[in-house]
Amino acid sequence: MGSHISNVRPDPDKVLVDIAEYAVNHKITSDEAYDTARYCLIDTLGCGLEALGYPACTKLLGPLVHGTIVPDGAKVPGTQFQLDPVQAAFNIGAMVRWLDFNDTWLAAEWGHPSDNLGGILAVADYLSRKAASAGKRPLVMRDVLTAMIKAHEIQGVLALENSFNRVGLDHVVLVKVATTAVATGMLGGSREEIINAVSNAWIDGQSLRTYRHSPNTGSRKSWAAGDATARGVRLALMTMKGEMGYPSALTAKTWGFYDVLFKGKEFTFQRPYGSYVMEHVLFKISFPAEFHSQTAVECAMALHARLKETGRRAEDIKRITIRTHEAAIRIIDKKGPLNNPADRDHCIQYMVAVPLLFGRLTAADYEDSVAADPRIDALRDRIQCVEDPQFTRDYHDPGKRSIANGLSVEFNDGTKLPETVVEYPIGHRRRRAEGMPVLVEKFKTNLARRFPAKQQKAVLDASLEPQKLDAMPVNEYVDLYVI
Repeated sequence: MGSHISNVRPDPDKVLVDIAEYAVNHKITSDEAYDTARYCLIDTLGCGLEALGYPACTKLLGPLVHGTIVPDGAKVPGTQFQLDPVQAAFNIGAMVRWLDFNDTWLAAEWGHPSDNLGGILAVADYLSRKAASAGKRPLVMRDVLTAMIKAHEIQGVLALENSFNRVGLDHVVLVKVATTAVATGMLGGSREEIINAVSNAWIDGQSLRTYRHSPNTGSRKSWAAGDATARGVRLALMTMKGEMGYPSALTAKTWGFYDVLFKGKEFTFQRPYGSYVMEHVLFKISFPAEFHSQTAVECAMALHARLKETGRRAEDIKRITIRTHEAAIRIIDKKGPLNNPADRDHCIQYMVAVPLLFGRLTAADYEDSVAADPRIDALRDRIQCVEDPQFTRDYHDPGKRSIANGLSVEFNDGTKLPETVVEYPIGHRRRRAEGMPVLVEKFKTNLARRFPAKQQKAVLDASLEPQKLDAMPVNEYVDLYVI
């Protein structure tokens, strides 16, 4: 005869408590984290502005119901939309993620921590406009930067040792959890309310990685993070209305996250929450390419120049070998037809072939008009990947976190070029001094896509002076980006 199940409500899971206590109590003291967060802010917004040039993205933006008016709603940079904070979070999140050009975190789980800016900026702007309308003090951009650092940390520390992709789940689960925690805190939530909100994020149905992998790769991967950060805002708002939480959301036998979705394993942690992730985050500066390919693209650009110097053409190439790490092979080593831009920007062979042929790789190079060039697929067929175990070890080494690739070219006449190797992309912490000026130029280019010169200058003046940016009311800063 079976024993009765205890109906005594347990104490909250330690993972929930640790997230909540960090979100509500931890003081960020790292100057490096704030400096990096300022660069992350402008880069993320710039990526969103560039995405507004793509109808596949803009068709998803705006209110769910045409004509909806939201007094004191959050504004969507680069547009005329003013929306409720949940829909604004989706809009901003979809924009910044659309072209796969915002920051990256690589560990046991991958992801893009700046995806959380969708929810953070929407909530901050909404709260600031409400405060200003009531004659109260709005939030300032320093508050946004603090929330960014904390969201990066929650997502990134959870990702260090816990692989969600290994069980078929998409990394946007961590965006939802991180946004839920910081958004609830921004709304004034207590430790207990953040625990409640985050428990709901874990027990939600989670996104499968189906849309990131062959043969189903598709555009959902470009809006999935927007969906996740918006869901985080919704859960935060519901919690602040008094909605209950579920203390053993992770550990409950049979019904909890661990048993249902994580093969019974509990999360493990490499380090406590601090500011490590923002300090070490990776920026995509030169190429809108899946991050495991960034150094391969850099190698391909160098080889393109080398081919021109020696008078060689792509048709002269017999074979290209990409010496790479295990994660790249698992995610982006792809043969066969590529059906859409989302398919192409997750194919390392495509992302190497284009710069070898044309000496460039831009977001437009994933579109059908470029992909129709038969030389691309012809060259793709001659590119193979092999794993270098040392590259894989260095990828996981906390002291290195390299993303190494090496390209070797063999010609039809039997001659070869020396292998070109790049271990760290320009957006890596080890190349910060080299990379940040280039990141600022990327931001300027993206501003010019959307705004007249006077408005560009106003945004730059506010964004590039740390003290000015930190003290600026959030609503005033967002207004600089409104058309």
